[in-house]
Amino acid sequence: MSSQPPLASQPGRASLAGLYRRGLLEDTLPFWIRHGVDTQYGGFHFSVDRDGRLVDSDKSVWLQARFIWLLCTLYHSVKPSREWLTLARDGLHFLRTHGFDKDGRMFFQLTREGEPIRKRRYVFSEMFTTMALAAYARAAGDEEARDQATSLFRLVLHYLTTPELLPPKFTQIRPYKALAVPMMLIATAQTLRSVSEDQDLCNLWIDRSIEEISRDFMHPEFAAVLENVGLNGEFHDHFDGRLLTPGHAIEAAWFILAEAEYRGAQELVRLGTKILDWMWDWGWDTAQGGLFYFRDVKGYPVQEYWADMKFWWPHTEAIIATLLAYQQTGNPKYAEWHQQVHSWAYAHFPDTQYGEWFGYAHRDGSLASSAKGNLWKGAFHVPRMQLTCWRALEGGRLLG
Repeated sequence: MSSQPPLASQPGRASLAGLYRRGLLEDTLPFWIRHGVDTQYGGFHFSVDRDGRLVDSDKSVWLQARFIWLLCTLYHSVKPSREWLTLARDGLHFLRTHGFDKDGRMFFQLTREGEPIRKRRYVFSEMFTTMALAAYARAAGDEEARDQATSLFRLVLHYLTTPELLPPKFTQIRPYKALAVPMMLIATAQTLRSVSEDQDLCNLWIDRSIEEISRDFMHPEFAAVLENVGLNGEFHDHFDGRLLTPGHAIEAAWFILAEAEYRGAQELVRLGTKILDWMWDWGWDTAQGGLFYFRDVKGYPVQEYWADMKFWWPHTEAIIATLLAYQQTGNPKYAEWHQQVHSWAYAHFPDTQYGEWFGYAHRDGSLASSAKGNLWKGAFHVPRMQLTCWRALEGGRLLG
């Protein structure tokens, strides 16, 4: 598999688009359909070893929703495959049957049969399920799924805007808010907007979330996007306040660049590329290549012991972000960055024997785990990257 993505010529772009298309349709997707579908109890398995052997039968609610989103998005944008839509429908039935608690919120972890194990204070299960429902509504023309997606999104907003409903992670001595929330609100609202009858609601929360990231999380004094800030964007000079997660910020950058394309908004191009510029400088390992997982904005040691590891998902987000930045600006540095991150990722994560990608490498790129999935890694970041880059290179719109 080539690791040199030539963006300068039409033949080069076509070749790269083909690489991403084949990776998605001939490798990643078949791996998960072959090993992930639970024909006995419904839903999907993702905690598998490199050869697809099941290592844990518990099911992540996030990943159920993410795979449904993928299958439905492929059905809508690639081809109307009955197999994909049937798998999505069956997965959605499992999620609707077992994923919701009595208060309307969702669990995080289920047994294989669907019994609840863990419920978290975050609303990310609900956000990803909103995306799954919206994508299914679009693929199947299902009005019930559309209405449920909108209702679930409104529930998310209710919890996020009523602080006492969610147990706080920090006390009022030093409260924080996290970048992941406005970042995910952008992606959720973008997906819901494709089917929702309330376009204004979706656009309002996209605008609010982008503004919040720009106003509160971007700190020019560090040329960095902080992972955690005070409730009004304050910088706290402590481990949590100094933390940078380049992958999260770069993911937010490409969500903003996708919105820039959707709206034809140059100010969003400038914002997305500024985030990418800042966090590439913070995240790229100039000595050994690849993206660090965490950094400290003052250069102090990071308290998380995996800070210098190389995880799969920041690389997939950077592959997308650098490609979109190059397409929207024509600046050759983004083509160079795309080549760098593509080459490093494709040299270290794909499994040429059994397919799909490994998820976890040490700083030097050596393998840290043979697992292809767990409660966080599954059929999402890799196939989303492959699909997004394939569509972008062939001139397809990413949103709408």
